[in-house]
Amino acid sequence: MRFSLCLTSNQVPSPLMALGSCSLMWFRKGLRIHDNPALEYAAKSSDFVYPVFVIDPHYMKPDPNAFSPGSSLAGLNRIRFLIESLVDLDSNLKKLGSRLLVLKGEPGEILIRCLEQWNVKKLCFEYDTEPYYQAIDVRVKDYACSAGIEVFSPVSHTLFNPADIIQKNGGKPPLSYQSFLKVAGQPSWASSPLSTSLSSLPPVGAYGNCEISEVPSVKELGYEDNGQDELTPFRGGESEALKRLRDSLSDGEWVANFEKPKGDPSAFLKPATTVLSPYLKFGCLSSRYFYQCLQDLYKNVKKHTSPPVSLAGQLLWRDFFYTMAFGTPNFDQMKGNRICKQIPWNSNEELLAAWREARTGYPWIDAIMVQLQKWGWMHHLARHCVACFLTRGDLFVHWEKGRDVFGRLLIDSDWAINNGNWLWLSCSSFFYQYNRIYSPISFGKKYDPNGKFVRHFLPILKDMPKEYIYEPWTAPLNIQAKAKCIVGKDYPRPVVLHDSASKECKRRLAEAYALNKELNGLVSEEDLHSLRRKLEEDQNHDIKAKRQRQKLIG
Repeated sequence: MRFSLCLTSNQVPSPLMALGSCSLMWFRKGLRIHDNPALEYAAKSSDFVYPVFVIDPHYMKPDPNAFSPGSSLAGLNRIRFLIESLVDLDSNLKKLGSRLLVLKGEPGEILIRCLEQWNVKKLCFEYDTEPYYQAIDVRVKDYACSAGIEVFSPVSHTLFNPADIIQKNGGKPPLSYQSFLKVAGQPSWASSPLSTSLSSLPPVGAYGNCEISEVPSVKELGYEDNGQDELTPFRGGESEALKRLRDSLSDGEWVANFEKPKGDPSAFLKPATTVLSPYLKFGCLSSRYFYQCLQDLYKNVKKHTSPPVSLAGQLLWRDFFYTMAFGTPNFDQMKGNRICKQIPWNSNEELLAAWREARTGYPWIDAIMVQLQKWGWMHHLARHCVACFLTRGDLFVHWEKGRDVFGRLLIDSDWAINNGNWLWLSCSSFFYQYNRIYSPISFGKKYDPNGKFVRHFLPILKDMPKEYIYEPWTAPLNIQAKAKCIVGKDYPRPVVLHDSASKECKRRLAEAYALNKELNGLVSEEDLHSLRRKLEEDQNHDIKAKRQRQKLIG
């Protein structure tokens, strides 16, 4: 646990300050009552507890210039999920004799103002490894120390403290999942039951001059109803998280036999996974409690799958990426990232827009991207397909561009996991078998030969015969007309030809890998520029040679 105690205060209490011992519980993630050690500590020996959430314009302010409704960083689905989670948290706090105090502004400034006005003796918040919050936390902790305020910031968002894993591994994060498991061992808290309930909380003290509000609606945040015909079926909040957890665990056989990456990515009426990731992202569900529930279930079945493919293994993957992100400078970019291969990705904005806006001409890819836009979620294998297609499979667009789209639209977008998965799926780090490519045609067909998933999310193709549903451009014109979908008019032609595009991607990656090996990873901008120019010249030469052969044949 993270803990600091500062007793050097010269602060003079304000006459508006509440009498008695006051604690401030600062919610960011960890939007729950169960297994919340920061909240428990805030309540301990306190006469008053201020449960605070700050609406941060950095994440929540509407951005009219963004490519979809939402702020500059978060789509409307995720903002709505967060608001639902806050409403549920407020309701659960009220049952305990408290409430959620919502303030608006830059979190560091708001917190310091509250600490000044409320005569706070204890500041409690869950530890956060994201760089954005790390910077804010330093400011707030520095103020608390100077004011003699005790700071309690426990690690409870993950199974392990990433700093502990890095220290045990000689100061560097383990570079593979298996080495992570070996270093991590069993969580120290796992042998004893976690605290999953509170009977009551101390009341909220006087507010002073701080502007307190109820949880705002999406409309009150400045967002208009965008008239979307299909909203995400997943609702935010601890109550929904615990219900979904109970439902998942009720099928013990399914849990025991869960094996990622298996599962049907085309199943959408009943997704072939738990869909607990958004609840873990916001901390509506404790990963530690989930892990402990799984261990209890495993004890009562004859056999079960194991990490890395088991459900418990998925939680450990989450911790692996958190540890890698915490211990790797510039983890969220290619440049200056010591574990990332330097690759001369292109910056083709037209191809990026076609992928983002579901206009690639490949129905399997486009249907997944529509599901992402409408639901803010898709199955992990579907994510693999569209990420591979954008980067190393077909379009050779920089993984950072795709990461930004996922980071905006996913309701479960998590800084460490999103970056880690894009590094993986672009073959920039962790996974290097770039010849293994997801086909944008045959992969979906394998799971859903009739194209139900495509027909649902791309209704323009709903009448296309199943023989052509994944390759509508191959349908005879009379078939296209009968299906009321003329390719090139009602639905786009493919932006690239998969067979030739994937071959070109493999060739480019082979060259980039060779350069990284030759220079021991120390590839400069000039090196990348030179390689990019060489690859383009080689491609142009191949195109000219092909045309010449066709002329000779003709």
